[in-house]
Amino acid sequence: MTTTADARPAWVKPHKLASWTHWVSRPVSRGSDATMTATAPYDGRPTAPVPAGTPEDVAAAVASARAATTAWAALSYDDRAGVVLRFHDLLVERQDEVMDLIQWEMGKARFHAWQEVLQVANLARHYARHGASYLDDRKVRGALPVLTRAREVRVPVGVVGIISPWNYPLYLGVGDAIPALLAGNAVVGKADPQTPLTLLWTRALMAEAGLPEPVWQVVTGPGTEIGEAVVDHVDYVCFTGSTATGRLVGERAARRLIGSSLELGGKNPLIVRADADIAKAARGTADAAFANTGQMCIHIERVIVHDRVYDEFKRALLDVTTGLRVGQSYDLSHDIGSLASADQLAKVSAHVDDAVAKGATVLAGGHARPEVGPFAYAPTVLEGVTDDMDLCLGETFGPVVALYRVHDDDEAVREANRGSYGLSASIFSTNAPTADRMARMLRAGSVNINDGAALAAGSIEAGMGGMGDSGSGRRHGAEGIRKYTQAQTIASSSLGPVGPPPGAALETFVALGNRQLRLFRSLRIR
Repeated sequence: MTTTADARPAWVKPHKLASWTHWVSRPVSRGSDATMTATAPYDGRPTAPVPAGTPEDVAAAVASARAATTAWAALSYDDRAGVVLRFHDLLVERQDEVMDLIQWEMGKARFHAWQEVLQVANLARHYARHGASYLDDRKVRGALPVLTRAREVRVPVGVVGIISPWNYPLYLGVGDAIPALLAGNAVVGKADPQTPLTLLWTRALMAEAGLPEPVWQVVTGPGTEIGEAVVDHVDYVCFTGSTATGRLVGERAARRLIGSSLELGGKNPLIVRADADIAKAARGTADAAFANTGQMCIHIERVIVHDRVYDEFKRALLDVTTGLRVGQSYDLSHDIGSLASADQLAKVSAHVDDAVAKGATVLAGGHARPEVGPFAYAPTVLEGVTDDMDLCLGETFGPVVALYRVHDDDEAVREANRGSYGLSASIFSTNAPTADRMARMLRAGSVNINDGAALAAGSIEAGMGGMGDSGSGRRHGAEGIRKYTQAQTIASSSLGPVGPPPGAALETFVALGNRQLRLFRSLRIR
C-alpha cells in the first residue's frame, strides 16, 4: 500500500513541473498568479499548482491555433504521420512517467494506467498508417457522363476543441487529438482540473516529436467557464463526460452551427445466458465492472443472469470479486485502485446506501476502505435492486454492480434495454449465432460477446459511441477521423458552363434533356 510519504512520485521535481506547465496557453493572463490545484486520491493532499486561464485566454489560444492551420494542413499526410509515429515511440519508451502521473492524479491501478498507454499507442499507429485512406478523395460521376468530372474531398474543419474528462486523461485527452491533428486541424484541448499534468506531459512529448507549438494548445482553468469558451470559439467540439453537461455542450455548439461529437453516460448491461461458460462470465464481469475502479463510461453496472445459472454465476462472481487486490501502489501489485475524489466517493456511497436502505442486499463490499486510502471503496456486488433505488438506472460510476434474475432471452433483452442510455453491452454465451442475433436487438453503440467491455473499445478500426442519452458521433475507425473534416465537392467540365449553348432555343435544349432522361432510364444509368 502506498503511504502518505510516497504518494507523490519521487521523480516529479519542481523543474519537471515547470517544463509541463510551460505548455498551458495563457496569452492574455500570463502575468497573473492565478492557479488551481487538484487533490491526489492516494493521500488526499494537493498535487501541484497549474496556471488557471480565463475565457479570454481560450479565445486567444484558438486564434493562434487557427493561424497555424494553413501551414500544418499544407504538409503532406506522411509528414504529419511522421510526427505522430515519433510520438508513439517516445510514449512507449517513457510510459512509466505518464503512468505515474495518471495514478498520482487519478488514483487508478497501474495496469489500468498501462491500458491508456496501450490504447493511445495503438491509435497513433493506426491513424498514422491508415488515416490517409479514410480521407481519400472519392470519385463520382459528373453531371454529364464523359464531359464532366466530380469528386468528393475531405478538408479540415479548422480548430478542433477537445474537452476531455479526468477518468482517462491520456486516452481521452490524446486519443481524440491524434486523428484531429492528422486530418490537418489545429487542436485546443481543455485539461480537466483533476488531471492537468497528464495532458501537459503529453503535450511536451508531442513537441519533442516535432509538433509545432501553436498547432496543439492546452487550456486550463475552471471547468464550466473554460469549457464554454472552448465551444464558443472552435470550429468543432469533441466532448466526453456526463449526459447533463453533454446536452449543454451540444446545444451551445448547435447555436454556432458547428459540429460536435459527444460520448456521454451509460448504465451498461451484461447478459449471462443459460449456456454461458460461468467461469469466463464471472471473470469478464469483474473485469468490466471494476476496471478503472468502475470509473469508466463503458463499465458494466447491471448483470442480467438466466435463472438456470443464476446461483452458480453468483458464487463464481463473488469468488472473483473477493479475491481482487485493492490498494495503492506504483507497480502491478494491485488489481483495483482508488476512486478519483471525495465527490466520487460520496456519490458511490450514496447510491449503495440508498439501495440498502430500500431493501437491496450487499453480497460483497458495500463500504469505503479508509485503511487503503481516503477515497478507496470496496468492489461491490448487490442483488435485489429495484426501480425506486437511485442505483437502478442511474449511472453510479464506481466499483458497483447489481445482479438481476431473468427467465429467458427475451426478458434479458428487455431488461438490458431499460433506461435511456445506450453506450455498451455484453453477452456471454457459447452459442455464437444466438448471441449475435441478441446483440442486434440491444440498444447499444457497442456489444461485446464473451468479453465484458474492452473488446469493442479495443477494435479501433470500428466506431465507438452511444445511442440515446449516451451521446452522438463516434471515435475510432473511419468516422473517428472523418468527423474532423468537411466534405467538399469539386466538379469540373471540359466544355465550359453546363447549360443551353449560346443562341439555342430553350425548347430545343429541354427536349434534348427529356430524351436523355428516357435514354438513361432504359440503359439503367443512375
